[in-house]
Amino acid sequence: MAKKRMGVAREVAAALVLIVVGQQAVAADLVQAASVPQAGASVTEWPSPWQVRLRALGVITEDSGHVNAVPGSGLSYSDSLTPELDISYFFTDNIAAELILGTTYANIDGQGTIGGLGKVGKVWLLPPTLTLQYHFTDFGAFKPYVGAGVNYTIFYNQDAGSADALKVKNTFGTALQVGFDYMVDQHWGVNFDVKKLFLKPDFDVTVGGAKLTGKAALDPWLIGAGVTYRF
Repeated sequence: MAKKRMGVAREVAAALVLIVVGQQAVAADLVQAASVPQAGASVTEWPSPWQVRLRALGVITEDSGHVNAVPGSGLSYSDSLTPELDISYFFTDNIAAELILGTTYANIDGQGTIGGLGKVGKVWLLPPTLTLQYHFTDFGAFKPYVGAGVNYTIFYNQDAGSADALKVKNTFGTALQVGFDYMVDQHWGVNFDVKKLFLKPDFDVTVGGAKLTGKAALDPWLIGAGVTYRF
């Protein structure tokens, strides 16, 4: 009888061991199956590092500058409204580089002792600007940023007005930037941006046969608003 009871006990113990091992194997299979994406299941897509913005941009210049060798001379420039395209690349969630593209024009008027000249001329500007930005990411859909960079302005289609000839020279400048995006969803947002360019090109001008030089201190504010798209 004792031997029979021992045999039954061994059989029960063996059955319990098989049940426990079997349950562990099933659990492991379930975990492995859960970790493998199923056909047709959605996978989270991270945003691309590329972003573009299209803005309406107000260009507000400072009326400063002079003609060399003409005491009391001054210059003023017209403001303008123009479209602007920006292309950004995010190295990290916080650090990005932005290339700012747009073109506009400025009328140049004489002031002070040369105010009688009126409109001295008109020039078109192509001022590509590259900034390095820091984006703050702790405010949800509201994403402010600051930036600083370099600008190279190309002056083209230069027309003399009251002057006989006008040549504004291409020049480098620096830029400061502050703005924000408000993201409506993962891809689309609205943007507001303010940039300050420090831009003081030299120029040559001929008036009444006299060849003169000078400096045009444009130093424009660029105030823009538009839409953002993150790929």
